[in-house]
Amino acid sequence: MKERARILIVGGGYVGMYTALRLQRQLKPELKRGEVEITVVSPDPYMTYQPFLPEAAAGSISPRHVVVPLRRVLDRCRIVIGEVRSIDHAKRTATLTTLATEEEGAGAEQITYDELVLAPGSVSRTLPIPGLADFAIGFKTVEEAIGLRNHVIEQMDIASSTRDPAIRDAALTFVFVGGGYAGVEALGELEDMARYTARYYLNIKPEDMKWILVEASDRILPEVGEEMGRYTVSQLRRRNIEVRLETRLNSCADRVAVLSDGARFPTRTVVWTAGVKPHPLLAATDLPLNERGRIECTPRLTVDGVPHAWAAGDAAAVPDVTAEPGKETAPNAQHAVRQAKVLGDNLAHTLRGEPLETYSHKYVGSVASLGLHKGVAHVYGRKLRGYPAWFMHRVYHLSRVPTFNRKARVLAEWTLAGLFKREIVSLGSLEHPRAEFELAAGGKPPTDPKGSS
Repeated sequence: MKERARILIVGGGYVGMYTALRLQRQLKPELKRGEVEITVVSPDPYMTYQPFLPEAAAGSISPRHVVVPLRRVLDRCRIVIGEVRSIDHAKRTATLTTLATEEEGAGAEQITYDELVLAPGSVSRTLPIPGLADFAIGFKTVEEAIGLRNHVIEQMDIASSTRDPAIRDAALTFVFVGGGYAGVEALGELEDMARYTARYYLNIKPEDMKWILVEASDRILPEVGEEMGRYTVSQLRRRNIEVRLETRLNSCADRVAVLSDGARFPTRTVVWTAGVKPHPLLAATDLPLNERGRIECTPRLTVDGVPHAWAAGDAAAVPDVTAEPGKETAPNAQHAVRQAKVLGDNLAHTLRGEPLETYSHKYVGSVASLGLHKGVAHVYGRKLRGYPAWFMHRVYHLSRVPTFNRKARVLAEWTLAGLFKREIVSLGSLEHPRAEFELAAGGKPPTDPKGSS
């Protein structure tokens, strides 16, 4: 081992956090002796457990329990809150900006390293659709999940108080684009929440609301299999949710969702969950990328043909040794968490001059929640639906959420939610916390002082 090995981990998501956590355990003696330095650069001071975002949006879990503080978990690492803008691996340097560099006005700074772990994750894959950037909302972060919850309840408030039937109909129409995990689970949980919330409005009934799922392919939830996908469609339609397959969103300008089948829906809510793409940072590196923009990796999670560089998760094209040649592991949390452990072990092996391990994990199945006590699952060849699938969904993700602290808090919230009624409060003003004070102080009132609507 070198006198002092500097490890730079770019990204604080599944791969970034779990790799750093693994390195803390594997290199504990070296860290104590000062022979290793681990730096984690992340735009957020926390890791978001994304499978819990739909339940956070529905109010079943508090937002702070969906995230894991990096500084608490990675107490032996140096945490830098900032964004890496480019990487010159040939020179072992990364250019990044932080809140401090913005305040100082000195521009980006550089950080040097010996070993690089690139795990920036993915970003929403958007299309040049008119009105999408102006009116749609994504569903990848806890802020978006809570903002969407507030927005849905605000629309019910608007519909309850307006005398204009056009405004009422638009407020009670919710369009979700994308039939993968994020879209289906978000739609299922929020529709469930809104139906429950409607009982507290004298002039809104559940059947007054219109929920629409738009999917470009011929089925939804491909991860749980074709049969479970068809079952999910039938269950959603039984709840008066329109599922439009082989349909695309052509425009949402002027708050009107125009679909490829000619349908038009005036709406104030368009949720975009139509897939992800590799992080733009990958294009600003000198590392090899495949045709999809992901880093070319080996089964040992090293960057193909590049020494001292590692990658995993959504940003990496990792060969699947359990499948036929040419196949890659799916960019999902199940692989990311397991890849991070192997990556951390292999990096420790490299520093100690030991042989590397090969990442091998056969995909065992998927679980998805469709709302309270409703779900689908396809695990180890067995197909479950309804309450058993929903229960398996909760048990699985409770076992996977990091730290005992988070497990206990989430379990406590689920227990209390079973004993008491749902919370139906909208806190949209959190998005503009200074609005009321600015107005009282004589400032110009914002165009949207109380929420996202």
